[in-house]
Amino acid sequence: MRALATAAAALVVAVAVAAGGYVVAASDEDGAGDVLGPGTTTVTITIRDSRYHPARIRVWEGTQVRFVVRNEDPIAHELVVGPESVHTRHTTGTEPAHPPVPGEVSLGPGQTGATVYEFDRPSSLRTVCHLPRHEDYGMVGGVEVLPRPA
Repeated sequence: MRALATAAAALVVAVAVAAGGYVVAASDEDGAGDVLGPGTTTVTITIRDSRYHPARIRVWEGTQVRFVVRNEDPIAHELVVGPESVHTRHTTGTEPAHPPVPGEVSLGPGQTGATVYEFDRPSSLRTVCHLPRHEDYGMVGGVEVLPRPA
């Protein structure tokens, strides 16, 4: 079965490269494998047991990521990505849910939602659930933005 999955993944990469596209999925659970982009890409993040899966991704600068977030938990969660100023605002704020704002999505139990974020310069950004005590529990992840190759 693993050999079949590997062959299927290789076929997806070959088709994407032949079409001038890019691979759009992380290769392992923590997301540290592939570097996504540049251009537009979609990343699916599953929330299970108050954790993001994958927790970390890497992208090239100039990549716009559409985060599709699936909450499999029986409680509400959110995904907020951005610079520390965004996280500071959320840590001290009282928003129970987020309007459609780039980089922010709130989800009830069992819901799926999406948000888009443009990673325009090399940096390390956090993804955090700022609902009470979720960050303290460890509901954090990250996006490493790498300089675009020459």
